[in-house]
Amino acid sequence: MKEIEILDRIAISVKSHKLLSILLKENPAFDEIMRHSRNETEALVGVREWIEKEYAGHKEAFHFFQSANTAREQFEKLNWQDYAIIRLLDYIEHAGKEYPDLNLHGEIAVSNPIQLIWLAVHRGTGGAKPDFYKDMIELFRQLRGESTPYTPDSSRVKEWMDRYPSGLDPRIIALREENRERILKILIRRIGTRTEKGQRYYFEEGMSEKQKLEKAREWWKDHRFHLRFAVRDPELLNEMLGYSLDPDTMKILKEAEEAGIPFFINPYYISLLHVRVPYFAVGADLAIRHYVIYSKQLVEEFGNIVAWEKEDRVKAGEPNAAGWILPTANNIHRRYPEVAILIPDSMGRACGGLCSSCQRMYDFQSGRLNFNLDKLKPNETWSEKLRRLMDYFEEDNQLRDILITGGDAFMSSDRTMKELLDQVLDMIKRKRKRNQGLPDGEKKAEIQRIRFGTRLPAYLPQRITEELASVLGDFKRKAIKEGVRQFLVQTHFESSMEVTPEAQTAVESLIRAGWTVTNQLVFTAAASRRGHSAKLRMVLNDIGVLPYYTFTVKGYMENNFSFAPNARVVQEQLEEKIIGKIHEDHYETIRKFPEEPEMMVENIDGLRKFSGMPFLATDRNVLNLPGVGKSLTFRVIGITRYGRRILEFDHDETRRHSPIIRKMGKVIIIESKSIQEYLKQLSEMGEDPEDYAGLYGYSVGQTESRVPVYDYPEYSYDLTREFSNLEI
Repeated sequence: MKEIEILDRIAISVKSHKLLSILLKENPAFDEIMRHSRNETEALVGVREWIEKEYAGHKEAFHFFQSANTAREQFEKLNWQDYAIIRLLDYIEHAGKEYPDLNLHGEIAVSNPIQLIWLAVHRGTGGAKPDFYKDMIELFRQLRGESTPYTPDSSRVKEWMDRYPSGLDPRIIALREENRERILKILIRRIGTRTEKGQRYYFEEGMSEKQKLEKAREWWKDHRFHLRFAVRDPELLNEMLGYSLDPDTMKILKEAEEAGIPFFINPYYISLLHVRVPYFAVGADLAIRHYVIYSKQLVEEFGNIVAWEKEDRVKAGEPNAAGWILPTANNIHRRYPEVAILIPDSMGRACGGLCSSCQRMYDFQSGRLNFNLDKLKPNETWSEKLRRLMDYFEEDNQLRDILITGGDAFMSSDRTMKELLDQVLDMIKRKRKRNQGLPDGEKKAEIQRIRFGTRLPAYLPQRITEELASVLGDFKRKAIKEGVRQFLVQTHFESSMEVTPEAQTAVESLIRAGWTVTNQLVFTAAASRRGHSAKLRMVLNDIGVLPYYTFTVKGYMENNFSFAPNARVVQEQLEEKIIGKIHEDHYETIRKFPEEPEMMVENIDGLRKFSGMPFLATDRNVLNLPGVGKSLTFRVIGITRYGRRILEFDHDETRRHSPIIRKMGKVIIIESKSIQEYLKQLSEMGEDPEDYAGLYGYSVGQTESRVPVYDYPEYSYDLTREFSNLEI
């Protein structure tokens, strides 16, 4: 007997029975179909015929359902009931289909909700859990028009935003200073007893405690100090947090250590966590706390984590999942025609700390990534290898954008950064010169955009020194002469509480160097609370940072704790971010912002005041697909008996992809938690689930168009249409 058949025989619980009764009582026509159908096939046919007859007037819903590819214009014509019609039709269309569930190590999941309800009605079986029935009840209330989206007004959104102070609040600054002093006293004791003695950081004989503290405060301004004394075990973390971690948390952290999950948390970032929780900021540090404190699910899954992004599995000389042929297995990653990621063989492979929901946890599990910083210094062969990597960019027909990341790009030393940028500049010159001898229509894409990916402005802002800014500024002055037009630092602030005076100073240094600073937020459960991301956008705008992406948490069950369902991502986009939506009348204004990055604060502030917007929503809400590209174009096509939704993603039609997507099917994602499980988690964070009314109804998403501030400049010549380094 197949496992699915065995599951179908499992009796449902008392709570599931009660929820089933509510579902049937509220929907007499559906109840009648279920009770009079002799088998599940009749039930499916009956429900489909009933929907087609009862809701025949909803032509946009049926048109959307029947479309192989959908557009933003179609999506915006749908109403709240349309979402429910489409979802029920999709449930019927995909009934009985099997999907490997990588949350459960590849176990087969089957979506057949109508069958599960029919089994429950006739036999009391099917094994569907209460979260499944809760989702179905809300679906039918939406279908009947009895539930509606919340649609909060701007004043309500601002009330939610006001719950979260920023790290620039004087009261928060005072608390962090208190934390710093506590941490420094611990480190002074360790240095004094030679537990942590090193060549750079030591105390001279006869120094008083006051003198030691003064010297340690100076060290605090040095990023190397924080890397040298980064916490690598749970006991020291708890000590630095004033022994404020509860026994259950410590048990998980010790199990994480035993499982081999690295610890690397720098003292500066630890100082951002509350020990003495202020009345005005209860829970305000959760989004950053959850980056430091590992979850039970991560510990249980470590050792069995499956790689998320297929195109990152590279063999030199062989095409990746997107069809691109890459010169090495670990230095260049590529999804799109225009841009490739460059990961240097340097300290840039490390980070200023390990985030619990890190997308590279699979690589930490395999040992390819670690925090043995001394082993990451470039060796004598790196410059030769870098030249070969630059040849790849030079000879490619379509590459115009280099994203230097890691790890963390800014972990590299100033010297390594300068050597890298010198090589990049030489490549740009060579490519431009070669192009001069080619006719229009055969010219290659010249490099227009240079980007750095870094979390250090948030995680360790002391790294953004005047020396680093000088390296960046000097490179920009030279690169502009070679036709490069855009210079971006893409950072990762997770919370307005990370925007500290030190972070603001770091951003100011980058802006003065002539670089545009943008932000990529990971929409974790804590960051998904009402108003949290909106407040972050506003505070980032205040210091001159433009939001770039808001990412759904990727990964499988290891990131269950951090995961916020895609329904919430769409809800945040349409109910909160909407108050910062930029009207097309302002597109030309915002397009020019990167042309004078030194005026970014003033320009952002001017547009906000002119338009009356609290922030500029220049970011797009998306998921990094485990296939090719980023997208939020999806439909909920199924649901498991546990209430976890099955989503079918399509590619983002607003940007160019590798031609391979014409041969690829749509991407299936099974979410790692149900909507009800997510709402319970929010409740445990102190949230009122009523504030999220309508969440169940967001079952369709469509990728937003890119705001023109991120468009590539136009070339003055006709570019070749041919692809190179591509094998389909």
